[in-house]
Amino acid sequence: MKVTQYFESSPERTFISFEILPPLKGGSIEEIFKTLDPLMEFKPPFIDVTYHREDFEYNKTPNGHYEKVAIRKRPGTVGICASIMHRYGVDAVPHLICGGFTKSETESALIDLSFLNIKNVLALRGDARKFDGKFIPTPHGNNYASDLVEQISNMNKGNFLDTRINGKGTDFCIGIAGYPEKHFEAANMELDLKWTKAKIDAGANYIVTQMFFDNQKFFDYVKACRAIGINVPIVPGLKPLTKLYQLTSIPRIFSIDLPEDLVNGIMNAKNAEARKQVGIEWCIQQSKELKAFGVPCLHYYTMGDEDTIFKIVEAVD
Repeated sequence: MKVTQYFESSPERTFISFEILPPLKGGSIEEIFKTLDPLMEFKPPFIDVTYHREDFEYNKTPNGHYEKVAIRKRPGTVGICASIMHRYGVDAVPHLICGGFTKSETESALIDLSFLNIKNVLALRGDARKFDGKFIPTPHGNNYASDLVEQISNMNKGNFLDTRINGKGTDFCIGIAGYPEKHFEAANMELDLKWTKAKIDAGANYIVTQMFFDNQKFFDYVKACRAIGINVPIVPGLKPLTKLYQLTSIPRIFSIDLPEDLVNGIMNAKNAEARKQVGIEWCIQQSKELKAFGVPCLHYYTMGDEDTIFKIVEAVD
């Protein structure tokens, strides 16, 4: 079933969904099941599975030179999606990225997903590799998320890269990312919204936002989207802030602001457990307010911390 069909079937309901990371290479599918088994109590209609672009390491050779070696630390997104659907009977949403794939490779991946009866994908540009400094498109690949959305949308219409093919179209529901505090590369919010609108016009069906900690910024974002004709469902992405180091790492990595009350609560907590509880309570209140606002779904980034997410959703659901 498509993500948007869930929302349409129960417009008064706020669903709960989760996003998981593939385990590091050498890990087991049991790590995924350990995360999801307790969370299935909340009957999520879909589970997102992230995809991570290859990166590079430089290994010293016996002659003293350095060899550039491509590595992928978290492979297995498609296999994990298939396992989730088989074990739990819920829809899996694989993330697709532009970086690291030619358009031909993307087309083949989408055909494989279609054969697995996967009906949903989240289309992303993807991050820059660690040593690149900025995002560098793959030769013969999609440069932007809007290009990837357009390719998927064309396949849905039966239009493949080889124009001689007169085949049956795919049937993907296409999700994209949204940024209540704008993407860090956007010059301003107006330009960021313009890029988001381009993805919708290319065929995207719903938006999942980057994490945020101030609900007013989400409310303002939804209002701004509606004002320029973006009328698809907008799903808030949520993550609890539970550790002291996250006060600097989250703003640095995601280019977002943290509310003063949350920062003071974390800093004034007596110990690690107290800090964690501050973050949990903040996320619970965020979730309740968003639910009252009428969002179609609360989407939680688990980051392998299923116990914390369970406590939050239990208090909200």
